[in-house]
Order: sequence, then C-alpha cells, then structure tokens
Amino acid sequence: MKNHCLLAPFALAIAAVVAAPAGAQEVLTGDTRLACEATLCLATGTRPGECAPSLSRYFSIHKRKWSDTVRARASFLSLCPVSDQTPEMRALVGAMANGAGRCDAASLNVTLRVWNHADGGRVFINNQMPGYCAAYTGHQYTNPGDLAPGYVGTPERGGYWVDARDQDAALARYNDRIAAEDSRRRNDEWYR
Repeated sequence: MKNHCLLAPFALAIAAVVAAPAGAQEVLTGDTRLACEATLCLATGTRPGECAPSLSRYFSIHKRKWSDTVRARASFLSLCPVSDQTPEMRALVGAMANGAGRCDAASLNVTLRVWNHADGGRVFINNQMPGYCAAYTGHQYTNPGDLAPGYVGTPERGGYWVDARDQDAALARYNDRIAAEDSRRRNDEWYR
C-alpha cells in the first residue's frame, strides 16, 4: 500500500488554495472550489460527507460520447489552480477523468466480461486491469485504500474483482467453491 506521505504535499497544495485566509489570497468559490475538492476526494478511497457536493458536480458531467465526458470532466478538474503546476498533477487529472467511478470492483466485473465462444459460450471476467484503472489507482497522488480492486481466482474458473477490504473473505469463498467443484468432478468421473 502506498505511503500516505506521498499524498501530503498534494493535499497541502490544494488545501492551501481552497482554504486560504481571506486576507492572504482570494478564497476559491464555485466550480473552482468544487474542482479542487473533487480532486482531493477522488484521490482517496475514504470519502467523507464533505465530498458529496464536489463529487456530485463531477459525476453529473455527462456528454453524448464517453470520450467527450472524459474531456469535460478533465476540464472541470483543471479549474483547480494546482491542477497544472507539475507534470504529476496534470497526469493525475487525466487519470481521474478516465478512471474515477470506473475502476472499483463492481464496475470492473461488468466492463471486463468476455464471451468465450471457444468454451461453449461461457462468460469470463478478465483479470487484466485496464490501463486507465492502473493509471488512476497506481498514481503517486492517489490512495484508493480499501477500495483498491484486486482479482480473485482465474478467469477460466470464475474469477472476479473485489475491493481490497473484501479480498481475504472472497478468496476463501472462491477456494471453497473450487474445492467443491473439483470434488464433484472427481466423484462424477469415479461413477462413470
């Protein structure tokens, strides 16, 4: 798991911009403030209630084409003054626009379904994380924590994505299911 210290400079930079004392600089308001707050909230798997307005604004951005939605969301996050201060921040905005809301276990289990016509038309869930998710969850300024997706099992044996907090329990259930399937298969072969 990433060191929380990597998030500290990022969080401090945004917090300084968002909550600057009235006498020091202008205080951010409107979409500019929401963009900075959304950037902070999207960088972590722990989202307090204070994130609701900014995340609601971010996720309400929808366009007809997905690529246009990604561009519009990146433009929104770019309203935050620190979003282009470093190459890492520019990369973060792109990673968030592409991955936020699409890289949790539930989303991956839907979007990574693959139909295998060679295996009798069975449906598998791919165990390869899309590049946009790897960029988002693996960025040095993000820490998805307990929400980081991980894969349990193998695609051909019904593997699936789970959140990190559920990994151990899911692996135990998966192993129990596989052991039961293997036992039934051995028994069926023995009775033939």
